[in-house]
Amino acid sequence: MTINVKYFGLIAEITTCEKERILFTKKNVSEFLELLYLKYPSLKNKDFQVAQNQELVSQDALISGHELALLPPFAGG
Repeated sequence: MTINVKYFGLIAEITTCEKERILFTKKNVSEFLELLYLKYPSLKNKDFQVAQNQELVSQDALISGHELALLPPFAGG
């Protein structure tokens, strides 16, 4: 399946793009992150959350949608 990936803040700076499409054949978020870490090794040391279809998910969540977003920590105020 093709996953639409959106990157925000520092994550977008590391990937040098705000969005991209990635072909993915595995099942869960952690496997997808391993693929991203191969493509963008600097991501492995960064703190971020993953949202699937605009809802935060854990790394063991199954990928059930066609959109993931990587969200860096943000401060409230």
